Amino acid sequence: MAIKVLIPQPILKEGYDFLEEHGYEVINGRGFSEKDIIADIGECDALIVRTAKITSKIIDSAPNLKVITRHGAGYDGVDLNAARSHNIIVMNAPGANSISVAELAIFYMLYCSRNFKLVQKTYKDNYFDAKFNVPKTELYGKTIGLVGIGNVGGLVAKKAAMGFNMNVIAYDPFFKKEAPDHIKITGDRDEVFRVSDYVSLHVPATKDTIHSVGQREFSLMKKTAFLINTSRGLIVNETALIQALKDKKIAGAALDVLWDEPFKKDNPLLEMDNVLTAPHIGAATKEASVRASLACVQNIDDFFNGRPLRSVVPELRDLVINK
Repeated sequence: MAIKVLIPQPILKEGYDFLEEHGYEVINGRGFSEKDIIADIGECDALIVRTAKITSKIIDSAPNLKVITRHGAGYDGVDLNAARSHNIIVMNAPGANSISVAELAIFYMLYCSRNFKLVQKTYKDNYFDAKFNVPKTELYGKTIGLVGIGNVGGLVAKKAAMGFNMNVIAYDPFFKKEAPDHIKITGDRDEVFRVSDYVSLHVPATKDTIHSVGQREFSLMKKTAFLINTSRGLIVNETALIQALKDKKIAGAALDVLWDEPFKKDNPLLEMDNVLTAPHIGAATKEASVRASLACVQNIDDFFNGRPLRSVVPELRDLVINK
């Protein structure tokens, strides 16, 4: 009997082709709500996750489920405690989205540096006001501060330093390698917020990082500085950010992620002239989607063929060791 793989949200054709060529039975889900996934998952052996939340109720409803693989690097939407209780391996696709997310972080800096949202708004009413009176700056010679220097953070550092001649300072307590010459690693997290013209966040959502950027951090930042967040919305205390923007404690923000996805339409951040928001598009390029789709199906194939598992999430690696 073929191994059944549930895909609640479509992946790219390359992923489907791989599964079919290797003899898997693909179950295209009817949707990605908890109710829909519970209705589809009963006989499935594997699950590919995009944006769906995988709750304990879903996992409890899947007696045959052996492996969950996340279409991307972040896996905070999967209930790892429930997975552990059912001895289910959870894997992700680290690095698959890194180029796309890093490019977007650079784009957000450029957008902020030219104050482009206000330029567009002003331009409609007054050409010369938008041209001459809306403040604009270069990235050249400015300082970018990175909180997190993993796959994405490392690429942002390289692009900022070598492409725009920016100074790069980074804080990451888990970074143990020797830093390249273009990155200054600091053990003082506050220094990143104090000296940077752009603070870019590249950390996962964990108990230690959720709401870790708030009123205190905004009070350290320059009034001319911008916050860039392409990681997870929960990293930033939105209430504190909104107040900091209203009080002009910082110059603005570019947010690929907010607390709520989909975003709540009454969120004040959506209406601010100095804030750019987007619907979590960092990994939404064709190239990144192909890489993530192939990484997911390769994870599944490795698992069911007894090969070494390279992308088990850290919290559950002991399940592999103890198999």
